[in-house]
Amino acid sequence: MEKGAGRRRLPSTPPYGLTAKESNPCPERRFGDSVLETVSDTISHHLAQAAAQTPDETAFTFVDFSTERDGVPSSLTWRQLEKRVRTLAAALRHTGAAGERVAVVAPQNLDYVVGFLAATCAGAIAVPLFPPALPGHADKLAAALTDADPVLALTSPDSLQAAEKFCANQDGLRVRVVTEQELLSGPAPGVVPTGEETLHPRPEDCAYLQYTSGSTRVPSGVEITHANVCANARQALEAYDIRTGRNRTVGWLPLYHDMGLVLAVVLPIVGHVHSVLMEPLAFVQQPIRWLRLLTRYPGALTAAPNFAYDYCARRVTDEERSELSLGSVAAMVNGSEPIVEQTLQRFQQAFAPVGMVRTAMRPSYGLAEATVFVSASPAGEEPTVTCFDRDALADGTARVVEATEAQAVTRLVGCGQPTEQEAAIVDPLTRVRLEDGHVGEIWLRGPNVGRGYWRRPEQSETTFRATLHGDSPSDHTHHWLRTGDLGLFHDKQLYITGRIKDLVIIDGTNHYPQDIEQTVETAHPAVRRHHTAAFSVLTDDGERLVVVAEHARDLAEPHSVLDEATRAVRAAVSAGHAIALHDFVLAQPGTVPHTTSGKVARGACRERYLQGAWSSDTRAQRETGTG
Repeated sequence: MEKGAGRRRLPSTPPYGLTAKESNPCPERRFGDSVLETVSDTISHHLAQAAAQTPDETAFTFVDFSTERDGVPSSLTWRQLEKRVRTLAAALRHTGAAGERVAVVAPQNLDYVVGFLAATCAGAIAVPLFPPALPGHADKLAAALTDADPVLALTSPDSLQAAEKFCANQDGLRVRVVTEQELLSGPAPGVVPTGEETLHPRPEDCAYLQYTSGSTRVPSGVEITHANVCANARQALEAYDIRTGRNRTVGWLPLYHDMGLVLAVVLPIVGHVHSVLMEPLAFVQQPIRWLRLLTRYPGALTAAPNFAYDYCARRVTDEERSELSLGSVAAMVNGSEPIVEQTLQRFQQAFAPVGMVRTAMRPSYGLAEATVFVSASPAGEEPTVTCFDRDALADGTARVVEATEAQAVTRLVGCGQPTEQEAAIVDPLTRVRLEDGHVGEIWLRGPNVGRGYWRRPEQSETTFRATLHGDSPSDHTHHWLRTGDLGLFHDKQLYITGRIKDLVIIDGTNHYPQDIEQTVETAHPAVRRHHTAAFSVLTDDGERLVVVAEHARDLAEPHSVLDEATRAVRAAVSAGHAIALHDFVLAQPGTVPHTTSGKVARGACRERYLQGAWSSDTRAQRETGTG
């Protein structure tokens, strides 16, 4: 933005249905030497910088697949994007939203991008969420809105009616869904406009609340500052070697999810690279759409959970594959859930004929409490897969074995080294730092670590301000983030072994649920991949193993194979893990709960199981012995 810019006229097609005369898009915002020191590491500054340096280059493109096979793209240049964002930001400040929470409940499109950026640039705290129309997640949306307690909710014009109806039906929910015209008309009820001193976000200000995608009905919003997310964007740009003019981002991940928001919105702004977006549903309906965009837009950084790569390998036909050219893809991030070696192999085998190279696949690790990105496999190297003795790993020791050995092994995919942040493997009970080759909780510290959970001081103290044994809790330089994830360092790479809370402990022995789930999914063709949950329940004989697995969608008579599938699953789990299966449920498709980011929600599945959600005709005779 130019220094001392004056008043601006509204764009001819304003976002959120705004119709107004004129608005002041923060003309007093200057990036001269005196102000630069306080605003140089904010989303607002990076947006202004991109608009000033490359005003006419394309910033964001949304490809709408709802009407045409190849999609209908709509784009904003950096100049257009900044103009819309500043206009809406000024309207938000006019209502007194600066310093308050502003929820974004729009569908995934350019309106979502503008709404999120406007809230952060207005000095408000954005709350990126999802529209009420997202199937199966109404309770989570209501819980997040209640927790964040926003003063306003922004949505697209075509979703306004549904959002208003949803908010009106939530008891005690103090949120209004408004158009920009209403924003300009005056302060919202109970909101007092703030002074000029709040117009400039500072690096230490909270930019947004990132609600974690877990299964709990009491969601936790991570406070991410401008400095946190800008630092994390730079870390990811460095790790994946993304450069202005050479690369772009392409993705379908939901923008309310940490990986989608940072890689598709903030990273492009900080790195001044073009971002190409599509809806998650468009990918689910036809995964070839994602791969076509990667072909159409060369030099792409893209990201998806493990299941998406498996989904592409299974669903994309030979005819569709022949259209593709994936040789120019810069990086395909695989993260957000356990990375399976077989998935990497299937995807590579399926798409190597159209240019896919093994070094482009980048297994990665991250979490919302660290903004998102932590580590990625080394650039220019193929993913590293290491075989560890399964029993030794369960006991906390990483013993490398040959894949041909007779004992049970766990094959883990390396996630590289953290980029510009520090990771430690720590005994969660003694808080002693462990040497390489030992399993412990992953602790992190760095400029990307969020400052805590929204309105949860005790939980924030425990999670974000942990100290190693012997360190001073009063010294903030000694504070670490406890991730709740288990992992180890081996041969200079970080390996993720599971979640502490998901560990299945049977007769004093630790078992990683993802290992059991993988065994179950390969035991019988009736079991649907990526829709299996393994967990333990308390019985009269102690903790025992339960597995709930959806059956394949094309299975016409699931009851006819129930006994056969149950025997196969019991035998496979007993042989592979030396555990007797207490109960096996062959559930209908769509009944195993998932988080909003697509991961199996084991805790929610266990809760539903204990509540009797699955009838007796979905399971064979229970194992009554102790095994």
